[in-house]
Amino acid sequence: METTNTALGLVLQSALLWSEMVKKADLQLSVHGISFTEFCILHRLHEAPQQRLSRIELAGAVSLSASGITRLLQPMEKIHLVEKALNPRDARVSLVQLTDTGQQIYSEAAQTCHFFASQFVAPLTSRQQETLSELLLRL
Repeated sequence: METTNTALGLVLQSALLWSEMVKKADLQLSVHGISFTEFCILHRLHEAPQQRLSRIELAGAVSLSASGITRLLQPMEKIHLVEKALNPRDARVSLVQLTDTGQQIYSEAAQTCHFFASQFVAPLTSRQQETLSELLLRL
């Protein structure tokens, strides 16, 4: 029973930490007009080949449902951060790609996120950060 309590405590602490981190990241990124979730979308597109992914790949990359990614992408399309692209191999597959504006916002927001991340993990030593990263990858 103690292992269950430890596991539950760890899950609950992780959820609270994640929630606090997202709130703080949202606040920092608000100067760029985007949320942390939108930054994650821009980041995944930036890292993708030709800076484009299918909606399904993008949804999986940021742990959202297909409908969830669609709801998030609509306002991002309206402010020209992302745009629809044609899939040369399959017209039925909807691709999403970064626009020039999206690339610029991403570049600026990435600097903010790097600073935020370094401040967020500052209470940990470099070794503790490495250990935590290894443990999170195992989960």
